[in-house]
Amino acid sequence: MSVTNPCSRAGCRADASWQVRWRNPRIHAADRRKIWLACPDHVDYLRDYLAARDFPVEVAPFVPGTSS
Repeated sequence: MSVTNPCSRAGCRADASWQVRWRNPRIHAADRRKIWLACPDHVDYLRDYLAARDFPVEVAPFVPGTSS
């Protein structure tokens, strides 16, 4: 089985159903966002990892074929 949009958690190859949008304010302008994809098992882990570093982070559903 091929996964087109895998979770960004290291070692996870599950299909993503969430997008974790974030930026590092020390190096990214306010309008720049990075996007990590996340499966249901890892969305909280990835969000918490970034929030613990005081990075602005938001989570939204991921719909393949759309861009945000």
